[in-house]
Amino acid sequence: MSAARIRAAFADAGVTGHLHAVDLDRPDREVCVGADRRVVLASVFKVLLVVALHHSDLDPTTRLTLDHHRATGPTGIGAMLDPVTMSLRDLAHLAITVSDNAAADALVDVLGLGSLNALARDLGLRDTEVVHRAGEFTAVIAEDARPATLPAALADPVVLARLRALDPDRTTRGTPRDLTRLLAHAWAHDGCAPVRRLMGLQVWPHRLASGFPFDDVRVAGKTGSLPTVRNEVGVVEYPDGGRYAVAVFTRSASTAFTLPAADAVIGTAARLAVEHLRRG
Repeated sequence: MSAARIRAAFADAGVTGHLHAVDLDRPDREVCVGADRRVVLASVFKVLLVVALHHSDLDPTTRLTLDHHRATGPTGIGAMLDPVTMSLRDLAHLAITVSDNAAADALVDVLGLGSLNALARDLGLRDTEVVHRAGEFTAVIAEDARPATLPAALADPVVLARLRALDPDRTTRGTPRDLTRLLAHAWAHDGCAPVRRLMGLQVWPHRLASGFPFDDVRVAGKTGSLPTVRNEVGVVEYPDGGRYAVAVFTRSASTAFTLPAADAVIGTAARLAVEHLRRG
């Protein structure tokens, strides 16, 4: 019944949604709604990126200088005007907490896409592959939208249909189940404690966290967004010790940039799944 209620919630919000939720301490307990469907990760791939950093032999205090040629974006270093020098671990902080594309790409440049995909294979993430750096999403979208111009073109469904960035066969991809497997790894290993900390500091409360508006429930998450794509993955922790990994990926029928219902249903779907798991 929980899967039917989740599908109904997605439909009411005007989105197509896919979800996997699992009890981290009883992994046989799960909720699946298209859990093995390939989906566009968008910035959710930054979780794998930061896990890869903490699996590497790199000194996290190593400092990098990002110059004017760095990736741009609406948050963090990507929105700044001058060169910035920062440690690898602080770049990871910005990549997760405010989804900073410039910070993420600096880490990708150090680690290499190959190491991210090798780690995905090692962790059993069979359908996960990182194809594009964070800063490449915008460039690829602009290229595929031609001769139309951005941002007006992103309101045209015909243009959206040809964008590689929105096609899981041609862009960075995974499945809801792969992402909860990644979260389970991050929550089980001492070396990933910094990852757990950073996800707990994410600033966006409008998706996953909106489903758990309680002072004693902790939500650690990472969003991902592209035109019509709204995602979040994370772990919900209750005061009684219950811990639940949830991955929610959605595509909206509407091309509008601001769709509060499409954001909120991520929290609603996660809550329905976690409530089912807690009923045991």
